[in-house]
Amino acid sequence: MSLTTATTVSDQRSASRQCGFTLLEVMIALAIIGSALIACLSLANRSVFSNDEVQRITTATMLAQHKMSELETESRLGELDTSELEGDWEEPYQQYRWQVEYSATPVSGVQQVSVSVLWGKKERNEEVTLDSFLFN
Repeated sequence: MSLTTATTVSDQRSASRQCGFTLLEVMIALAIIGSALIACLSLANRSVFSNDEVQRITTATMLAQHKMSELETESRLGELDTSELEGDWEEPYQQYRWQVEYSATPVSGVQQVSVSVLWGKKERNEEVTLDSFLFN
C-alpha cells in the first residue's frame, strides 16, 4: 500500500466521523429553539393583553367625550341637571359607568366639570377622566 492510499483511507475515516451531529448537539439546539419559542409565545400573549387594555382605554375616552359633549350642550341650552352625578352606559358598553363632579371656580358663571368613565374592579382603579369648564 502506498503512502497516498493510506492517507486517503485515514481522510475518509475522519470525514465519516465528522459528518452529522452528535446527540448532545441536537439536544442543545432543541433546548435553544424551545426557549426561543416560549419567549415568542409569551411576547404574543403580552401583546394581546396590551391591545385589549388599549382598546378599553380608547372606548372609555370616547364615552367620556360623549358625556362631556352632552353636558356642554345642556349647559348652553340652560337645561343642565347637576343632580345626576353617576350612571351606567347601555349596551354594548354596560361594563362602563360614568361619574360627574362639579366644582365652583373663582369666576362667576363658570364651573369646572370632571367626567370620569370607570370599568373593571374598583381595586384596580381603571378610569379615564376629562375636565372642562361650563359657562352658565
